[in-house]
Amino acid sequence: MAEIARLNGHREWIDSDFVERERTPEAAMALGIHAHVAGLSLSNTVDLLDCLGVQRSRKAIHKWVQKADLQPESGKSPNQIALDETVIRINDEQFWLYAAVDPQSNELLHVRLFATTTTALTEIFLRELRQKHDVESVMFLVDGAKHLQTALSRTGLRFQMRRHGNRNAVERIFRELKRRTSSFSNCFSHVKPETAENWLQSFARWHNAPN
Repeated sequence: MAEIARLNGHREWIDSDFVERERTPEAAMALGIHAHVAGLSLSNTVDLLDCLGVQRSRKAIHKWVQKADLQPESGKSPNQIALDETVIRINDEQFWLYAAVDPQSNELLHVRLFATTTTALTEIFLRELRQKHDVESVMFLVDGAKHLQTALSRTGLRFQMRRHGNRNAVERIFRELKRRTSSFSNCFSHVKPETAENWLQSFARWHNAPN
């Protein structure tokens, strides 16, 4: 499985400053976070750590991911950005995951979760994206969604409507993400939307990390 293979990758992307009061060895915590964000269920992550002699609960591993507060790194200057959204289910309710992807590097630049999808919320997403990255001269690639196009026009950002080519970068990441969370009982059941968004941002940081 691809997610198992990537467990051997670098884990420098996990900032361990939050572990000061934890009794678990830092390396074990980093492995637990890495494993769960890479696609292992909480139960399987417990079993993985147990094989290494570290006994921790599903709740403990879940808290590690939340407390690590991982997000995509800022300061990028892409030439193009594929902008799109997809439906994510949390506790049998629909939410919309917005994502901005650099199609050249395949990096997730920014992700946010909203209860609905509107032009105003898209403008909020774009404002946050602007604060994190240099996007003033970027060409945004979007599909036919009018609220995406309207929000880009209102904020003075350039865009092209494109259904294929580089815009497919964001579609590929959405497919990977949904494959990883095909069993939402591991991540998005009995949680608040803020908790799910935290996991999604952690996924983005993991996705961008060198391996």
